[in-house]
Amino acid sequence: MFRPKIPTNPTPAGHVTPPVVVESTAVVPSVQVPPPAPVAPAPSRPTVQLTPGTALALVGGGTAVVLVVGAVLVSLLLAVAITGASVAVCALVIRSLVQADAKRR
Repeated sequence: MFRPKIPTNPTPAGHVTPPVVVESTAVVPSVQVPPPAPVAPAPSRPTVQLTPGTALALVGGGTAVVLVVGAVLVSLLLAVAITGASVAVCALVIRSLVQADAKRR
């Protein structure tokens, strides 16, 4: 079941083509032609120039991104802290209720 079945190679029957004769070609050295001088390609679009106004816009945009990401991270940390505190308060209340119930019995 787990052994692969390898097909047997039957003997060729019918028309068999003869092997192709390969003729060697002689290598003739040719005169070396110097390669043409490389031509600098024309830029497909203009180069971006950084003016003081665009630099100020980039700095302002980067600052805004940092402030937004910082606010999101701080709010997530605050949410985790509030959740942990509320779970701790719930645990104290449940423990107090269980102890009070045990004293009554």
